[in-house]
Parts: sequence; C-alpha cells; structure tokens
Amino acid sequence: MSTPRIHSTPAEAFGQRVRDQVAVSGRTFLFDRPAGLDHLFDHPAVRSAYAADEYIPYWADLWPAAVMLGEVVLAEPWEDRGDHLEALEFGCGLGVSGMCALSRGLHVTFSDVDEAAVQLAAQNARLNGFKHFETAAVDLRAKPDRQYPVLLAADVCYEVRLTEAVAKFVKAALAPGGLALLTDTDRYSARSLRWLLEQEGLSVVITPMKAGPPNNVQKGYLYRITHRG
Repeated sequence: MSTPRIHSTPAEAFGQRVRDQVAVSGRTFLFDRPAGLDHLFDHPAVRSAYAADEYIPYWADLWPAAVMLGEVVLAEPWEDRGDHLEALEFGCGLGVSGMCALSRGLHVTFSDVDEAAVQLAAQNARLNGFKHFETAAVDLRAKPDRQYPVLLAADVCYEVRLTEAVAKFVKAALAPGGLALLTDTDRYSARSLRWLLEQEGLSVVITPMKAGPPNNVQKGYLYRITHRG
C-alpha cells in the first residue's frame, strides 16, 4: 500500500451550499452540500489536485449508492453483534451511511481522502443532533492505522484504479469477525471487486438493490463482506 495523499478542497471552490432533506427507510436526515459540481472544476486547487493525483472531489454530490447503504445500515440487526460497536465510514463524502449508523447507536468515524469532506460530514452529523463521533483523513490506498469491527462505504470503486485499493483496504481495516457493507450502482469499475476481495481471503455475498427518488431509481449492489480471521 502507498504513502497517504490527503487532499483539502478549499471552501471557496464549492460556492454556495444547499440543504437536502433525505428520506432513508422512512427516516429523514438533513444534509448540507455544495450547490453544484459544474463550477467546481474551474478552481485552481481542484485542477492542481487532478494534475497531481487525478483527484476530483466527487463526494460533494449526494449519490444513490449512499442512500442504498443507508437503508441497509438502518435495517441491520446490530444488536446481535453486541454493544459499543465502532464503525469506520471510509470515502464518507456527505456522511449518509455514517449518519444512519449513528442513529442506530454505533460509534462512527467519518473518514475521507479529502479533509473538506470530513469536515462537512461532521457538520452534517451535528446538524442532525449527533455529538459522539470521530473524524479522520484517510487515503484508502494507504495502510490504515487500526482495524474496525464495522466498515461502511458507498460508491468508492468509481474508477478502475481504485478497486484493487478498496479490496486491500477492507482486508487491512476490517477486524477479524468483522462486517463490511459496501454499495455501488453497477459501475463497470466495480465489476472485479468481488474477485479481488476473495483474493484477499474475505467472504463476499452480493445482493441486488435499488435506490433513488421515484423518477430516478437506480439499480445497484450490496457487498456484504466478512473477515473470518
């Protein structure tokens, strides 16, 4: 695994913010996010990040895979796994699945390769009344500092070059006996994820899913990953 390369997209690159009311399995959460992505790529800092690392802050939008994962998190029988569960949401973006995990009583660490995403996820958590959570700047291409019993991630395999890194990160960050829940919207770049995870010695069960507003429902998949130790 490589040396971490953390980004920090400046606030002025995003311009104005909007507040969304997002319904997840009958519950409503509030999320602040940048108003749009169109002007974002004109900012010198964003261009510089792309030149250095092919990095684009796609996290600034609300993606259907995040809502898919939120639905799974709300439905999961966490009580069967004991009390005081710790979860890492990596590639957290706006923090949708982490927010749902907080609402179910898990202790969540919001993490992303972009410090701006981590800060906004934390603000969104506080906006929804949560106070007890952690934040961390984490590059999934680098070795994690510790292991967690629960990992959460949505749409992190949006580029082919990231898919192998995701598989290796899950193996390194997931504690023995732990559970990782990942979702994607049937991206071509994620097609090899199951094979790569199994190559790392992890068990994988894939379930078809759908999510999105009535006029824009998208299909996707849930990857339920276990580490038998």
